[in-house]
Amino acid sequence: MKPTLAHINVFPIKSCAPLTLDHAFVESRGLRGDRRWMVVDAQGKFVTARKNPRMVLILVVFDGDGLLLEAPGMARLRLAPSTQPAPLNITIWNDDVVAEVADAAANDWISAYLGFPSRFVFMADDGVRPIDPNFSQQGDQVSFADGFPLLLISQAALDNLNSRLPSPVPMLRFRPSLVVADTKPHAEDSWRSIRIGDIRFDVVKACVRCVLTTVNPETGRFDEIGEPLRTLLSYRRTDKGVTFGQNLIPRGTGTIKIGDEIVIID
Repeated sequence: MKPTLAHINVFPIKSCAPLTLDHAFVESRGLRGDRRWMVVDAQGKFVTARKNPRMVLILVVFDGDGLLLEAPGMARLRLAPSTQPAPLNITIWNDDVVAEVADAAANDWISAYLGFPSRFVFMADDGVRPIDPNFSQQGDQVSFADGFPLLLISQAALDNLNSRLPSPVPMLRFRPSLVVADTKPHAEDSWRSIRIGDIRFDVVKACVRCVLTTVNPETGRFDEIGEPLRTLLSYRRTDKGVTFGQNLIPRGTGTIKIGDEIVIID
């Protein structure tokens, strides 16, 4: 049984809906176009679906150098990097990052949707956000993803989880970049280095899961009984928290595609 790449997801805006692709270009920060946009509040602090679950209902498609957005009750919006960038110091987790603010119309749109003053911010190519040095090499960078360029999960891990749940959940609850088929459940936990296509990836850290896994991507609401996190606590708890999936750092650039074999290097 040879592991293969089964799904590719790109999340253009952090905490919003993904695009499912048949191929993607891998850059040093992760998949091209992935989480280069984010929402911040009036203080410049990052905003996610952990506290604002309706964010997952914002649909996004690429449109030239920008994005087209749709959301319940809202007019369609075109979001694009400003032609006159306005730098803003923003905070994501413990990182202070200089980002670019979207125009007033876009910020009015997201403020109206969320119900509080908010802004879209963009990470330009010269934006700097280093990865935790405990898990990376000097010079490694990440976009507005939580901490690492990519997240990989085996389909078998989800199948195993769903066999324990009262109602199955989709893989989107876990928001992976890459889904791997034809493995044993959580086979990725033992990988340290892999190759997909011509690109090597370091498998650097298990992903610790949070309340975001309990947000239903179809309704934008929290699960009433806290699933699947409630069940994961019964068999995936570690001293770091509940883990599900592995974070990756790419060691090259190029295109990966559905059907590519996953070669286990280490």
